[in-house]
Amino acid sequence: MGKKGEGFFLSRLRANVRVQPPTTTSQHGCSHEPPTTSIEIKGRRIIVVVDSCSEAKNALLWTLSHCALPQDSILLLHFLKAKTSQSGYLANKEEGEDESCDKPTTSRADKKVSALKTMCELKRPEVKTEVVFVKGDEKGPTIVKEAREREASLLVLGQKKQHATWRLLMVWASQARPVTKHDFVEYCINNSPCMAIAVRKRGKKLGGYTLTTKRHKDFWLLA
Repeated sequence: MGKKGEGFFLSRLRANVRVQPPTTTSQHGCSHEPPTTSIEIKGRRIIVVVDSCSEAKNALLWTLSHCALPQDSILLLHFLKAKTSQSGYLANKEEGEDESCDKPTTSRADKKVSALKTMCELKRPEVKTEVVFVKGDEKGPTIVKEAREREASLLVLGQKKQHATWRLLMVWASQARPVTKHDFVEYCINNSPCMAIAVRKRGKKLGGYTLTTKRHKDFWLLA
């Protein structure tokens, strides 16, 4: 996809930003500032799902460099899996690497997320950054619920690199069965109340990022 396609795709990310009315000039050449009751610029609330993986950090870096505007606010959302009974331990272990909400894990997660918040404040001090920890049984539905309740304008998720053969198998599997709640990224993309973007950083040779939305799959953005 060429530059025209890239511009159209990225323009959708900034479609809901209101622009402040310009200064007007009278016939005498005197400029008039907008009245004190002028409409305030309202930015977007961008939710970035973060964890200890490098993919989440890459997604956050992409958000800071390619997406966030000065009037926007970024919410770093970290998911903690609710405590389960001993009988459900094995099932939870097989579902993925979601962190539980016990005190040691929460303390480690707090340090990691705090480091990411500091990175945001250093790279984009004009953008307000917040942190929130959410607990739930299922990662996908919990994040979608938070995005809805917080009226997010954009949801950004890190995506792991997958082998080409594995991607083909997943495409075939998705046609044979609906996306489940355990397919965390795919679930959020398909069920988010706002635009959801999965971001994956490409290798050094190719560079840039691969973006996936509900309508665009593996969109290669050179940057």
